[in-house]
Amino acid sequence: MDLKLAQKDIRLLLADVDGTLVTQEKVLTDATRAAADDLRRAGITLAITSGRPPRGMSMLVAPLKLEGVIAGFNGGVYVNPDMTVVESHKLDPSVARQTYKLIEKRGLDVWIYTETEWLIRDKDAPHVAREAWTVKFDARVVDEFTQDHFGNVVKIVGVSDDLGKVAECEKAVQAAFGEKASAARSQPYYLDVTSPQANKGGVVLTLSKLLNIRSDQIATIGDMPNDVLMFKKSGFSIAMGNSSDEVKAQASAVTDSNQDEGFAKAVREFILTL
Repeated sequence: MDLKLAQKDIRLLLADVDGTLVTQEKVLTDATRAAADDLRRAGITLAITSGRPPRGMSMLVAPLKLEGVIAGFNGGVYVNPDMTVVESHKLDPSVARQTYKLIEKRGLDVWIYTETEWLIRDKDAPHVAREAWTVKFDARVVDEFTQDHFGNVVKIVGVSDDLGKVAECEKAVQAAFGEKASAARSQPYYLDVTSPQANKGGVVLTLSKLLNIRSDQIATIGDMPNDVLMFKKSGFSIAMGNSSDEVKAQASAVTDSNQDEGFAKAVREFILTL
């Protein structure tokens, strides 16, 4: 790819959130806010996508002055900045139930998300408290997941601090369901399973259609394996410095880490240099 051509033609920057836009402490820095302002002044739209539920990104709307559609659940639910739903993609109920059983059998804790709720079975399970702090709302504890829940799933998450087990479970879900589901790690300890239409590559294509922007005029930036899907669909891609070597190898360029203003530096170095 011609780097200068990619920079000159970029009309939209699609950014991952955790590990990219925010620090490890889930903070938006002043430099990140300034970079968002610079993009807007240059006529380049900033859009965000994440495995987070839409409500878990609402606190970013005002400081980043976001105006367009936000892609929650890796593209499972698209919302306006006021959180009204534009479009959603649910998992097939039978696939959702089978996915739950497979993940549970492999020893991971399981969370279920609908368009509006986060459902768990144990409030003291690993990462629940941290996730609630991050997304700024609490999960609802249920005794068991019911057929009604499986009929409205937009995302299932397998959670474990045994990172090897999470990676193995990712491969198992991909092998079991193929094109019936999208399975990728959004964090080393989270396995996200969504509708096959809900993945970050799909987010690039959806935004291209909604905004009438060619996909090769979209730049993407992220840090995790599920971000590679949007790298492959966009015209120019940037991996964060905190990404694995495998993720970095799939990107057009690499910036610094989210702890060292990698997003702001990427905007200046790769997007606004011409």
